[in-house]
Parts: sequence; C-alpha cells; structure tokens
Amino acid sequence: MIAELDEVEVSYGGRAALGPFSLSLAAGEIVALVGPSGCGKSTALRLLAGLEAPQRGEVRRDAAPGETAVVFQAPTLAPWLSAAANVALPLELSGLTRREARERAASALARVGLAGREAARPAQLSGGMAMRVSLARALVTSPRLLLLDEPFAALDEITRRALADDVLALWREAGPATVFVTHNVEEAVYMASRVVVMSPGPGRTLADVASPAALPRPPGFRTTPEFRESVEQVSAALAQGMAAA
Repeated sequence: MIAELDEVEVSYGGRAALGPFSLSLAAGEIVALVGPSGCGKSTALRLLAGLEAPQRGEVRRDAAPGETAVVFQAPTLAPWLSAAANVALPLELSGLTRREARERAASALARVGLAGREAARPAQLSGGMAMRVSLARALVTSPRLLLLDEPFAALDEITRRALADDVLALWREAGPATVFVTHNVEEAVYMASRVVVMSPGPGRTLADVASPAALPRPPGFRTTPEFRESVEQVSAALAQGMAAA
C-alpha cells in the first residue's frame, strides 16, 4: 500500500465537500477518479499529496513528501525559466548540483519527446509541449506516488490521446502508483487499472470498475467490446449518481 484514505471527510466553510470517502492505492497501480464537478476529486488528490488534512478520517501514506509528484491542469511552469531549468528545479531544491540536475532534466525531457527543446521558454511551447515539460518535472525525481489533476483538460482530443499513451509509457518505465483525476470517462477507462466513480458532492464511492485489460493498452484497445463495456458501466454509475442527487 502506497497511500490510503480511510473514511475521510472534508468541509469548506461549513459545507461538506468530500466523504466519507475511502481509497487504497497499491504500488504500481493506476486509479482514475471520475465524478461530477464539485464532488471532491481534487480534494481527495490534495489529501493524498499531503497538501491538506481531513476534518475526519485518516490519511496513510507510505510515500514520503519527496517521493510524491503532482501534475495540475495548468502546466504551472516558471515563465522566466527554460524547459530544462523548470524540470531541474526540484532536483536543485533537493540539493543536487546544477550540472547534475540539468543532465537529469535533459534526459527526462528526451523521455517525453522534447529532446532539443531544453532552452525553450514556456511561452515558446504549445499546450501539449508545456504539459510534457510538467510531466518530465514530475517524473525526474522518480516518485513512488504520482498525482495527476485533470492534466489534459485544456488540450485537444488528438493531443490528449497522445499524452495518455506517453503517461502510460512513462509509467511502464518507472512504475509509480498513480491517481488520475478526469471528467472524461473514456480517458479514465483507457488509462487506469480501475476507475472509482464518485457521487455528487460531498463525494462518496458509487462504483469501483476494474480494467478489462493489462496496462499499457494494446493497439486498438479503444475499439474493443471490453473497452466499450467498461465505458458504459462507468457512465451508467455516473448517471445513476446524478439522478439520485
């Protein structure tokens, strides 16, 4: 077990935002969280990251803060730094020499398909490229726990699909336990070993749908009956939760 939420509850300004909600994450597992806006998906991610604490329940983490990486919906890159400097930043903050950090940053950028763009500033990169830099920065520290908060939401469908495959390829290399928050049901089923469907806020678990195939996905997986069946199962759970709200 890398991280676990045990009957956690979170309220903001007296309004319940999450829970009771439980989630266990095993080493090397990819779990997607889906649910309507305001159901507490991002709150659950912040609890797992150690960025906030619940009012009730318990958060257990085997991954230390330095072994956890978070990728947000916006790339959150420093605009005055190059791609290489952005990726190297967490390494330099951890005490590595600038030379070693930059070497590892260049390697990480190459892994996400950005070799030769080390000197580019964020403003010189497309949205997909900027997100790849964010992924490289998250993975350069070799995290045991990777948390992705709707990282593809602002991207077009072709770029989203390409980045989904990139994330799965990187996961295959490093194997971090991963939680992926998304509104896109097909994206969740494609990327995760299981999909946790959450109710309208305060979010609770409505369904936990296991993946029908091994990760990373084989070519043409999106067209298989198994994929479509899982998508329909997740969609039906979402619709049922909305109707009951």
